Amino acid sequence: MNATPLLEVIGLGKRFAPRGAEAAPWIIRDLTFSVADGEFLTMVGPSGSGKTTLLNMIAQIDTVSAGEVRFRGKPATGLDARALQPGLGCQIGYVMQEDNLLPWRSCIDNVLFPLLVQGKLDDASRARAAQLMQAVGLSGFENHYPHELSGGMRKRASLIRTLVYDPPVILMDEPFGALDAQTRAQLQDDLLRLWTMGRKTIIFVTHDIHEAIALGDRTLVLSRAPARIEGEHPITLARPRDIHGLLADPEFTGIYSRIRSEVK
Repeated sequence: MNATPLLEVIGLGKRFAPRGAEAAPWIIRDLTFSVADGEFLTMVGPSGSGKTTLLNMIAQIDTVSAGEVRFRGKPATGLDARALQPGLGCQIGYVMQEDNLLPWRSCIDNVLFPLLVQGKLDDASRARAAQLMQAVGLSGFENHYPHELSGGMRKRASLIRTLVYDPPVILMDEPFGALDAQTRAQLQDDLLRLWTMGRKTIIFVTHDIHEAIALGDRTLVLSRAPARIEGEHPITLARPRDIHGLLADPEFTGIYSRIRSEVK
């Protein structure tokens, strides 16, 4: 993994418009960290600490109030909503909490939709989509509609819909939070396998400390609002990782305890 930052968050701050006579509080203030090319960064913190707001600013679907985000050394944020470029010209993918599949499109048509919009749908991209669908067990369900798929299958389709157009950075906002434990563990395995295939730079937000450790190269702990970095923890567990066997690993339990002490 290249140690040179692909993405830098520098003195970032966010406050929303004031209501009445009171000044608007800062949700995020003076937040600084960087992410290396190919790094899997996980992020945990209490509810209301601004994790989703942070991802929205990185993805350029929300403005910053202070500081900046830099992508490959160049500014990638702004104070003016009219200047925003959501997804930064397809350089940043975003997997949200909801799968947001289009109900009138089949599974394969949902997966291919970003390529269709970008004018990049060809035989090579179709072959890549087929490879990704096979990797997550969706082969044979290409012509099924979202209402015919389980929650886990819908989430897999949502994930590969982002991977298929090959953005260098992928943001993930608690994508597995609403799933049962068994499905969640399977999707974690799927995500690690897909990440190993392409080594994308991922920022993955979660409330689950186990998930943060199981997936990440490094975990950042955010404080309560206004968010700052409460702690930074390199995850030294060997890869490939056995998601199901981590609880028995003494190294895992040590990392878990240190992170848990900082999540307030």
